[in-house]
Amino acid sequence: MSIKRFGAGARMSQAVVHNGLVFSAGQVGKGADITAQTKDALANLDNWLAEAGTDKSKILSATIWIANMDDFAGMNAVWDAWVDPQNPPARACTEAKLALPEFLFEVMVTAAV
Repeated sequence: MSIKRFGAGARMSQAVVHNGLVFSAGQVGKGADITAQTKDALANLDNWLAEAGTDKSKILSATIWIANMDDFAGMNAVWDAWVDPQNPPARACTEAKLALPEFLFEVMVTAAV
């Protein structure tokens, strides 16, 4: 049984591969608004998926947290432009208080390798 960890630190890994699946850590982005942060976080996610040997077309499920549901449409505009329309994952999105007040968006996914 093989487990591969990517971007591992003392507290967490950015991605873990086991048994043909990739589990990402929550990805946040930089920027002044939901659009910028969502784009940046999804770019981070693309990088970790590639490092783990997969891509967004193989995402099975996604969990999204946004700091304010008033940003739902703006986040969805970025998500819809990014997600593989032929292979959309199961997805949940909820409003939540995120780790730092400047964070507006966070996403965590499970993907096949």
